Amino acid sequence: MPKKNQMPGDRAEAQPPHWGRVFAMTLCVFALIASEFMPVSLLTPLAADLRVTEGLAGQGIAISGAYTVLTSLSISAIAGKVDRKTLLLSLTALMCLSGVIVAMAPDYLTYMAGRALIGVVVGGFWSMSAATAMQLVPPSEVPRALAIFNGGNALATVVAAPLGSFLASIVGWRGAFFCLVPIAVIAFVWQWFSLPSMKAQRRAQGSGNVFKLFRNRLVVLGMLSVGVFFMGQFALFTYLRPFLETVTRVDVSTLSLMLLTLGVAGFVGTTFIGRFLKIGFYVTLAVIPVLMAVIAMALIALGTSVYATTVLLGIWGLVATAAPVGWWLWIARTLPKDAEAGGGLMVAVVQLSIALGSTVGGLLFDGSGYRSTFAFGAGLLLVGAFLVFLTARADRTKKST
Repeated sequence: MPKKNQMPGDRAEAQPPHWGRVFAMTLCVFALIASEFMPVSLLTPLAADLRVTEGLAGQGIAISGAYTVLTSLSISAIAGKVDRKTLLLSLTALMCLSGVIVAMAPDYLTYMAGRALIGVVVGGFWSMSAATAMQLVPPSEVPRALAIFNGGNALATVVAAPLGSFLASIVGWRGAFFCLVPIAVIAFVWQWFSLPSMKAQRRAQGSGNVFKLFRNRLVVLGMLSVGVFFMGQFALFTYLRPFLETVTRVDVSTLSLMLLTLGVAGFVGTTFIGRFLKIGFYVTLAVIPVLMAVIAMALIALGTSVYATTVLLGIWGLVATAAPVGWWLWIARTLPKDAEAGGGLMVAVVQLSIALGSTVGGLLFDGSGYRSTFAFGAGLLLVGAFLVFLTARADRTKKST
């Protein structure tokens, strides 16, 4: 029994963290992100089998992104009425169905329908991740839980493309997609038995409306910071492979090793980011884009050196992959009673920013070369760091009033 003078936050802090439940969701994240990016390494055989161009086959990634945005903007209305466990299990079941549909697709339209379903799952799951973490662990452990979620994301990002290519060489592209279905089924069963019932919490009328969050100046500044950060990151990152092939001039095996280094460093970064966020939350969020901007400019100057480029990309992966952990924690801190709406808004902002950053970066890359693309990305990252400073000041002002 809690003591009479114990505060609600103290009671929440006294509850033990349920790490088994967190790892069950992390396995789901792994299967989800692997499913999302699996087509990257399978476009050629997939397109040949479905009798479409590789460009059309690649639209399977674009349509999943579009449905991610649509779902993220609407999921909070559903999450406010349905038990979160039921909703998470439904999304996991939908992921299994998507894998089966894609793997058995007799034609292009069926394939695209399966890809649309995975977009729904991505948008729904990530929108709820912060709110779910807040119910599974005490407040002080939320950064660690979010880091574990993003660790599954980082691991899947590292292995999805090479794993897909390897499996396709053995069992074909359909078999490669089918191999993810058992993982999704295991995640479903694990969540079924481990996740507690998470009833929808009562909230003020209309608070789940994503767009009403823009009335909050702190939310506006934070979302601008997130958006500009991801625009800058993907303006550069999207064109990393052609840069490595044409400027650094690496062969395929060296390229794979460099990208693996970047991915492994990202996994390490998500493991340790929580400690830095506890020491200085906004300072960490501001330093990350500054470091990335410095790396972008250093790549322009040192990009012909394989060793220097590998080291720089390792540092890039270390901080860039860890950054979303901080921003998901920001959602949990800023909108504790409306985390689904805040999470949904952030997913939409991130997806749109990635699309915009990669598009502008591509235009610059084709028109002026990699230097203009990397400089553009660096400039955006510095603007993002400045916006973090403004967000921190708005947060302090809000707390003092």
